[in-house]
Amino acid sequence: MSSIAATAATETRKPLYTSLFVQVLAALLLGIALGVAAPDFAIGLKIFSDAFLKLISMIVAPIVFCVVVHGIAGAGDLKKVGRVGVKALIYFEVMTTIALVVGLLLAYLFGPGHGMNIDAATLDAKALNTYADNAHKLQGGGIGAFLLNVIPSTSFDALSRNDVLQVLFFAVIFGVSLALVGGEKGEKVTSLIDAVSAVLFRAMGLIVRVAPLGVLGAVAYTVGKYGVGSLKQLVSLVALFYVSVAIFVFGVLGGVMALAGINLLKFLGYLREELTIVLATASSDAVLPQIMRKLERLGVKDSVVGLVIPTGYSFNLDAFSIYLTLAVVFIAQATNTPLSFGDLLLVLGVSLITSKGAHGVPGSAIVILAATLNAVPSIPAIGLVLVLSVDWFIGMARALGNLIGNCVATVVVAAWEGDLDREKARRVLDGAELVDVTAG
Repeated sequence: MSSIAATAATETRKPLYTSLFVQVLAALLLGIALGVAAPDFAIGLKIFSDAFLKLISMIVAPIVFCVVVHGIAGAGDLKKVGRVGVKALIYFEVMTTIALVVGLLLAYLFGPGHGMNIDAATLDAKALNTYADNAHKLQGGGIGAFLLNVIPSTSFDALSRNDVLQVLFFAVIFGVSLALVGGEKGEKVTSLIDAVSAVLFRAMGLIVRVAPLGVLGAVAYTVGKYGVGSLKQLVSLVALFYVSVAIFVFGVLGGVMALAGINLLKFLGYLREELTIVLATASSDAVLPQIMRKLERLGVKDSVVGLVIPTGYSFNLDAFSIYLTLAVVFIAQATNTPLSFGDLLLVLGVSLITSKGAHGVPGSAIVILAATLNAVPSIPAIGLVLVLSVDWFIGMARALGNLIGNCVATVVVAAWEGDLDREKARRVLDGAELVDVTAG
């Protein structure tokens, strides 16, 4: 834990104004002030949010391709991985689907976006003109036309037109083929994809640095045109997300842990130091080694921990999945955009793929949300910037929920496989057996 403490101490020595969180918060407050004091001027700042949207749109398709391909290829040869890998992937898909449905149901039940009454025609950025053709194809022709539209004419055409559905389709086929090829040839291509991903992620990091300007423009425009009361729905969105994560953790994951014979509250208490770090930093990267060691000392076989935890970091993002469907419905409600049952099924299906591999990508929430929204072109993408203004607060619960979900997944898969020492786990959780996670 000393290295984490040293890192935290280094972070605290940086000037406060260099923190992106502080910059976004300042932009949010400045946008509110300008919207109230000078509404006409504030409305003119919409150009900042439009420019930020274009920057995001510019990089969505290649990032989604690399993330999906690397995530599938990185899972390894399923034949070699064996039963544990298959069971883990099945569990991930089931939990991700439940999380997506939880976000969808709660968004409809509480309607956090109702009342904003944002005019989609005035908010829809020109950056989305490239998706106009997709909208026409999705609106007519039935399921057959839709399925044909998912298949790209050429892979390069899909990337050049930023057609995320077609990019996803090609990425899945490419990723599965890459995993099947394996060997030296597969490793070379995987390394290339990984290298390209690193460059794109760095580019995304640069784009995210101008997020404060995007937030300033979006909030100033919203308050200037619709009044300060429009922010109440954004606060409602944050509160509803925290409630949604709590319901999923204590309801769904608590029930799953009970079936495995483990008390969830004691389990969370056992991981309290790591969870506190994740909540404070909104990132689960720093605690990965400690989490793996603690799970092993809890009685989970090391081979299960070594497979499920790293794979889960890309494939089992429960809280992130809740966020995707909750944010999509919120944006639709805020802009009075009707969503058909087919649209909802499409959002669920696309989210099952786009939610994979989002971990560790700078600005991943906005990138993946953009990719998901593009599946339903009728929803204006300006909502991305509105959601971004509160994303930092949402991010803390999102990281926490994702980590808890992966720790629970490891225990459950181990219990399913017979690789969990339940007696040792009970002793550790009851405090009868001390655990030193700093030991080698």
